[in-house]
Amino acid sequence: MVGEPSHKLSYMLTGSGSFGASPTVIRDKANKLRNECEGNPCPFIVYQFPRLLDESRSAMSEFLGVPKSTIVFVPNATTGVNTVLRNLVWNIAGKDEILHFDVIYGACGKTARYVCEANRHIVRTREIDLKYPVDKSVIVNAFRKVIQASREEGFRPRIAIFDTITSNPAIRFPFEEITAVCHAEGVLSLIDAAHGIGQIELNLQLLNPDFLVSNCHKWLFAPRGCAVFYVPERNQTMMRSTLPTSHGFIAQPSDQMSLVNPPNSVDAKTAFVSNFDFTGTTDNFSFLTIADVIGWRRNVCGGERAIHEYCDQLCRKGGRRVAEILGTKTLGDLDQTPACFMVNILLPLDRATEGFESRVKGTDGSTITVGNWMQQSMINHHQTFMPVFPFQGGWWVRLSAQIYLEESDFEWAGWTLKKLCKELHEMKD
Repeated sequence: MVGEPSHKLSYMLTGSGSFGASPTVIRDKANKLRNECEGNPCPFIVYQFPRLLDESRSAMSEFLGVPKSTIVFVPNATTGVNTVLRNLVWNIAGKDEILHFDVIYGACGKTARYVCEANRHIVRTREIDLKYPVDKSVIVNAFRKVIQASREEGFRPRIAIFDTITSNPAIRFPFEEITAVCHAEGVLSLIDAAHGIGQIELNLQLLNPDFLVSNCHKWLFAPRGCAVFYVPERNQTMMRSTLPTSHGFIAQPSDQMSLVNPPNSVDAKTAFVSNFDFTGTTDNFSFLTIADVIGWRRNVCGGERAIHEYCDQLCRKGGRRVAEILGTKTLGDLDQTPACFMVNILLPLDRATEGFESRVKGTDGSTITVGNWMQQSMINHHQTFMPVFPFQGGWWVRLSAQIYLEESDFEWAGWTLKKLCKELHEMKD
């Protein structure tokens, strides 16, 4: 295309990658249940909600190929990661370590640091730093080496947090191989699959992680916020409490607290499942839409394979075209990169990625980062949003491919980004 195309679609390229986009029919289902509850809240919350939640757990367990007893729901992936790390009992000798990569999601990295602080630093973190793009064998070898280094220094690598697909930048991690290393080395595996379900295949029976949490509202099309939290039965006794602790908590016999069953518990449930049935009054009707979401993907979209093939090809073609328009590059060769639906593209900016906050003025006159200036300009002038972030000395944008997008949407994104970069270059320091 010679010049900048006109475009009909303003909401684009980021919904699933950031906070998700749900079909109207699915949101209507959640709203219908919400209205039912408002009409008679006590019977709905105490009796009907647990039954409907069980139906969602059944649908999800079948979708992931694992026992229903291993599936519960939490509001988001960050809650799942917090649940695991805050439940683990750390050795008072002070030698336990939490391993993670440098591209860990920010909230999860801070959770790990908070856990260290809250436990009076008897546990500490160890980070694995790499230069990207990088072959998956390098990632796996670096992980093995950090386990070895931890032990050689007299520490105990207790648990490793790693992604299926990282956030910024979006990189498909060799989580299968890393999980296998964890099994071989006796390290607990905590998989942050926030971008996993609905984007890549998750064969949990084969993968067999110690803990996994995945947002259903990003790529599966469930309403916000909804995440599946998988804990195999062998590890469920470690998850003593939900966040927050609620009626489902069963005190140990040595405690003097009374053992009270949750008011909305269903007979024959395990302590683990009952624990997550009710964690306080929240708007979690999205949990009840999972069977509808899975059915919609199968009956309307043609099933998982059709979705994956379309979005994978769109991501590769669209990413190449945007890089061409910008005159830059993607992070890694898209022909060689393992399939996912997000692509990172370098922006043609010579602005420094560090210490530049004081040189860019936002729409309200305040000084903001380059990334925030770009994003605010997208919202105010182009009715769209694409995440812009600093990485390895440059400014990058992450674009997401979805079934409701076409190549022309990426074309529009490329010209829009080029225009914004030009405006930023013309701004006086």
